[in-house]
Amino acid sequence: MRFVRIGDVVLSHDIHGQGSGKPAIVFINSLGTDRRIWDAVISSLAGEFTLLTFDKRGHGLSDLGQPPYRIEDFSSDLAGLLDHYGLSNVIVCGLSVGGLIALSLSEKRPDLVRAILFSDTAHKIGTPEFWKARIDAVLQNGIDSILEPIMSRWFTAPYRVPENADYQGYCTMLVRQPLEGYAGTCAAIRDADFTQAARNLAVPTLCLVGAEDGSTPPDLVRSLADLVPGSRFDIIEGAAHIPCVETPEAFLTHLRRFIADLPGE
Repeated sequence: MRFVRIGDVVLSHDIHGQGSGKPAIVFINSLGTDRRIWDAVISSLAGEFTLLTFDKRGHGLSDLGQPPYRIEDFSSDLAGLLDHYGLSNVIVCGLSVGGLIALSLSEKRPDLVRAILFSDTAHKIGTPEFWKARIDAVLQNGIDSILEPIMSRWFTAPYRVPENADYQGYCTMLVRQPLEGYAGTCAAIRDADFTQAARNLAVPTLCLVGAEDGSTPPDLVRSLADLVPGSRFDIIEGAAHIPCVETPEAFLTHLRRFIADLPGE
């Protein structure tokens, strides 16, 4: 676990394979989670790549900053983190709001982006009314008040059983996120529309989605793939919104195939 100041926030992060000269992958986690959702993926890829994970501002052990946020706040943080380690031409893997951050990064710093894997995300997610209701609910009653409906979108029914200690752990992860950081990120998603950025994207792209995703369903993720020139679209069976947790082996299969097909690999 490492910490570095980027602009007005200290970001908590981990880097593996620093200085190895191997291709770099950065993973961007979803709303209400921290970088530990990538643990199974990182452990399988260690030694093959330079791997960077981090907690967005307002999440995990990173600073709160000044909520409410804009997606550009997160992408600026990420650009600063990549610059700090001298990383460029990076494979970006963004889950949910992480996909919006990846699109923003590709707009402002195309030199940093070699390819993008969009996992369970879209160019525009939800409506202003949806996000207003979410923000009002958490600020009035806490994140606990929306735990069950969120988990029903994040994970399939077989995963959401009391006997599954991992599931209970991810419930705890969600409710322990800073309230202001969570609400501030909801505001960033509410205001984000990266339709044109998706149309302009000029790097190899894979749009991946869990078949039972209740947050960004397959048809929504397919609409992102339809916007991005030359993109690929795939579905992971037996997964919902966070396949890197629920079905890491399948997620890794798609990621490895995507990387293997990149020019120069």
